[in-house]
Amino acid sequence: MNGNTNLLPLTEMMEDIRDWFSSDLGEQLLTAEQEVLDKLVGGVFGYHLLQIGLVPRLQLLRQSSASHKFEMLPSVNLGMSEAGVVGNASELPFASECIDAVMLHHALDFAQSPHQVLREAARVLRPGGKLVVVGFNPASFWGAYKQISSRNKDIPWCSHFIRQRRLHDWLTLLELKQETTVSGFYRPPFKSQKWMRKLEFMERWGAAYRVANGAFFVVIATKESVTLTPVGMNWRRRLVFPLIHKPLQQAGRKSSGEIKSVLDTPEIDD
Repeated sequence: MNGNTNLLPLTEMMEDIRDWFSSDLGEQLLTAEQEVLDKLVGGVFGYHLLQIGLVPRLQLLRQSSASHKFEMLPSVNLGMSEAGVVGNASELPFASECIDAVMLHHALDFAQSPHQVLREAARVLRPGGKLVVVGFNPASFWGAYKQISSRNKDIPWCSHFIRQRRLHDWLTLLELKQETTVSGFYRPPFKSQKWMRKLEFMERWGAAYRVANGAFFVVIATKESVTLTPVGMNWRRRLVFPLIHKPLQQAGRKSSGEIKSVLDTPEIDD
């Protein structure tokens, strides 16, 4: 399998992806991402905030003032929230222009078609809405390791590691204005905790000089224009779970005729 193409379907990789993010190195990366996002997303306003990711129960946008925050995962997981949605990021089960902010947490890295996932995120965003992208940074020690590693079939080295310039071009084509780019986690991807502790000074150095060569980047962009594409009437058929605070086991038993979304319901059960 090539490191940048021909990825397996996401549902087939989920167990390995979650195992990696649960490892010491994966946990350290998530902690660093959380610290950066806590500083950035306070200005992400609106009502509906959607987090599309791979790891359940991450509150990466916890500092946002958005009233209704919910997550979407590619498969059912015991750790996901009761208000969680299961769906395909390349075909989002939401109407156009109904979400105020969307976060893609490594969703582009592991997508078979990253541009299609980005297109869907742009479609569901309201004009003026915010898109937050978190991805692996190819211009880093991690990107260098990916290039020289003979184990590039492993997680996360098999993922895309999308160049920021390419992401910027995609955003521009989708009429999304890139506003902020921040990088973080400057240490190499060593599994040895002893070496990771010795290299902690690299985090202070990277933060002080604001270098762009961390293991991950965070890009925040704003949807600029109003789309003229009419909203189809059959978008509900793609809903997998309702966006209401009901246990997943109950939601899964509802018939398609009973499924309703809070996005078009005046009363919300918080």
